[in-house]
Amino acid sequence: MPNTDPGALAREFLAAYESNAVVPSTPSARDDAFDLRAAYATEADFFRARLAAGRKSTGLKVGYANKAVWRALKLETLVWAHMYDDTVHFTDASSTSLRLPYYRSPKIEPEIVIKLREPVPTGVEAAADVLDKVEWLALGFEIIDCPFPDWNFKPADFVAAFGLHLALVVGPPLRVEAGNIPALAESLASFKLTLSKGEQLVEKGAGRNSLRSPALCVAELASALSRADHKPLVAGDLISTGTLTTGQAIAKGDVWRADVEGLALPSLSLRFE
Repeated sequence: MPNTDPGALAREFLAAYESNAVVPSTPSARDDAFDLRAAYATEADFFRARLAAGRKSTGLKVGYANKAVWRALKLETLVWAHMYDDTVHFTDASSTSLRLPYYRSPKIEPEIVIKLREPVPTGVEAAADVLDKVEWLALGFEIIDCPFPDWNFKPADFVAAFGLHLALVVGPPLRVEAGNIPALAESLASFKLTLSKGEQLVEKGAGRNSLRSPALCVAELASALSRADHKPLVAGDLISTGTLTTGQAIAKGDVWRADVEGLALPSLSLRFE
């Protein structure tokens, strides 16, 4: 059993989040028994502290939404953490800017963001069945930041540190309706993405990088939450469905753009101030 106190860890991570401090060692380095159960207990205490401070939850972000890494990391499913009303930012334009609370060592990740219209049941296996519960989807950028030195951590540390979540920028939404569900189910599994910094292409990604489809990522999340006896997904939740490329380091003044091919979403450009 882990010897680490989840409440004490949550307070440590909250203090680091609010002060831009570095956490010198990971929970797993301090305690060999620190596991995902202890990590989720820590994340839950962090969540309660943020709610007590007046914040609201907007939904969940996922991590490790790629089965190729599960075996190497001894994971049985993806992981998740909460997002908040002061970390999620919406834009109706294809170009926007963001002022981060601090620049420690942030990275940018292009993702598909989904808003639920209805709860997603467990055991769903078809993307179309997930989309039947979705209000809209959008292209987004998640900004992550690691409080540990040199971005060195294990999955349990990732969860305990609120999924490294710093911000989420959500672009113009595409409404999901009965008539476009079949086409969207196919497109989400096959669309391509390019990530550029200024005019320079940095990396190419694809919808299949998120558990073969961002819709299937939501299905896996719903089932994983149920197995963990966690609060289920509900109407109104936002789900950031996992990065479509590797995370890329960012700095003030950068302009990043994501362009999609094969999915009816506009490009999204983000300048960091």
